[in-house]
Amino acid sequence: MAEAEIFEVLRGALWAAVLMGAPILIVTLILGFVIGLGQALTSIQEMTLTFIPKIIAVVVVFFLTLGYMTQVCLDFFFNSVMPLVGA
Repeated sequence: MAEAEIFEVLRGALWAAVLMGAPILIVTLILGFVIGLGQALTSIQEMTLTFIPKIIAVVVVFFLTLGYMTQVCLDFFFNSVMPLVGA
């Protein structure tokens, strides 16, 4: 296996990780901004107010996008890793 092939597989793996993590990170970012804005406007500084909704949102988004994340992972495996195994 050439060095270029290894770097190509690593690049693909990193891109697949970005695609799989993006939905959760985007929802968490938006929810954190909204909660932070609400806390700043109302001067409520309760830590559980930020923690509990984010955890619930992460769990919900994870289960809603589980099929998408599985498909990204399988596409990477069958298109990038399996051809190298057969070679």
